Amino acid sequence: MTAQPLNTCACGSGLRPLRCCSLDLRTLGPAATYRHLLPLVDEAIALHTARRTADAERLCLEVLELAPGQGGALAILYQIRKAGGVPAAAEALLRRLAFLDRNNVWATQELALLLFTRGDLAEAETHARNAVRIAPLDPQSHNLLGMIMTEVNRPKVGEFHYRRALELLDHRPAILLANLAWNLKNQGRMDEGRRLYLESVTLDPSVLQTLMGWARLEETDRNFTRADGLLDQAEALAPGLASILLHRAILRGRTKDYGAALDILDRLEQLNPGQGLGPAELLEKGRLLDKLGRRDEAFAAFSAGKRKAVELTGTVYMAEVASDQINRLKAFFTAGRLGIVPRAGPVDAGPRPLFILGFPRSGTTMVEQTLSAHPKISAGDELPFVHDIAHLMPRMLNSPLSYPEALSDLWMGDQYEGLDNLRDYYLQRVRQLGIIEPGATLFTDKMPLNETHMGLIALMFPEAPLVHVLRHPLDIVLSVYSNQLSHGFHCANALETIARHYVLVMDLVDHYRREMKLNYHAVRYEDIVDDQETHVRALLKFVGLPFDKHCLKFHENRRYARTASYAQVTEKLYAESRFRYRPYLRHLAPVIPMLEPVILRLGYTIAG
Repeated sequence: MTAQPLNTCACGSGLRPLRCCSLDLRTLGPAATYRHLLPLVDEAIALHTARRTADAERLCLEVLELAPGQGGALAILYQIRKAGGVPAAAEALLRRLAFLDRNNVWATQELALLLFTRGDLAEAETHARNAVRIAPLDPQSHNLLGMIMTEVNRPKVGEFHYRRALELLDHRPAILLANLAWNLKNQGRMDEGRRLYLESVTLDPSVLQTLMGWARLEETDRNFTRADGLLDQAEALAPGLASILLHRAILRGRTKDYGAALDILDRLEQLNPGQGLGPAELLEKGRLLDKLGRRDEAFAAFSAGKRKAVELTGTVYMAEVASDQINRLKAFFTAGRLGIVPRAGPVDAGPRPLFILGFPRSGTTMVEQTLSAHPKISAGDELPFVHDIAHLMPRMLNSPLSYPEALSDLWMGDQYEGLDNLRDYYLQRVRQLGIIEPGATLFTDKMPLNETHMGLIALMFPEAPLVHVLRHPLDIVLSVYSNQLSHGFHCANALETIARHYVLVMDLVDHYRREMKLNYHAVRYEDIVDDQETHVRALLKFVGLPFDKHCLKFHENRRYARTASYAQVTEKLYAESRFRYRPYLRHLAPVIPMLEPVILRLGYTIAG
């Protein structure tokens, strides 16, 4: 990496810190103050257009030294830094431009796209929504919001914005059709998505991501031969591309050709000498080695994948934030306080929520697939609305406090019905998703770690069934360690942090159960595997529905489960899924003392 010149900002913009990241934007004067610099800006634009980048850069730096808020110079320097691969500088310049000109739709769209590409979806959504506010007739604004809504698991909202973009255009761009096809795939509408992918590829067969997205659809829909053919087309466009080889390995894994899948990953590693496999490839390799019974090698691959993920992203467990949240929830949700907190009234009409709770990789997807095979239950999948309400609560209750303390405003005369408003907000958002199927009386919500908010759920929906899926804690920790997950304050990158967060959450569940009345039913994953019909009947009785034989064939449920378990739930129950931790006991030894109290409390043992 080239060292930055002395007295320039560390972000790499080329400006002095006082004219860059240390600048107080509130001190900038109005744009009219710098009219005399416009000829220089026009010259910089002309030079940039003529590809005289160095001269354009020099002029922009001169202008921004005198007028750090000059929009044209900021835009040109941003494009130069973006093209030059200086992301920190590009982001800093773009943020300044968007801040200074709140109605600049181009800058707002660029910032939303930058954040989306980086994976910062929450902030990307903020700017994409603002782009739609600024330019409601701009197709790109709607396309961006469609992309983000699809990625944050709000596909129905994403579909709305994709279709709005198509309405605003006088043609059907191939990439927009592919975006909509991926969205429909995520809704389980495979045939519609397939038709759009076909139209997109017919219009432009050279778009690699379209072919790969279509291949993913076919793999998800179990059309493995068709998926292979599409990957052949993609590889013809980009031979040896890492993402194609990874998808090929995943496909071989789906067809249980584990050796061939490993060979593909070995080939991929050879194509990247000195770099090795990335986090996703290493975790996939570990899962394949596990299938072949090569446990020591599998665990080494999991560990390497987690280390690589931390190296690349810098993401580590937010231990203090997690502990603080759990402690505040315990302090607020006590029997004494809950005695004076009002409850929301029952749902007047329409389907009611059925909450499927459980730590990631505990078996919640299998339970949802089982229950949603019943004609009276619609699958909602991972609904983010309880988490949204926790964040929005201070504003919705007009409280100066944050969640959960904001619930104390329910004692005020003008907020006594506040929980009804929160309940109705949740139900409104569910209706907007269009997930309720004709004849359904219940819909599932299996957002991971919703058990953290079990107290809030019980206040908003006192009668709602709470199905808590349990699994041997060592199996959970091992499975989380072998997958890429972001839930739980990014606990998934180390064994110790997975275990620590699991213990925190399970202790909180016990607290809720002691302190308040809950419509709660726990079911152990292993018990369903051992005696499926008995426990499925008990689940259906708990939620108030008659037994339906289709629930015993969850693997035939054609809906697409948008989780890491999407492939497993297309297979029948198999005994190998129970107590998978046993061959890994030596590797799991560091976390056993931490987990042992919960293991024993749940009725499990530690057996080799």
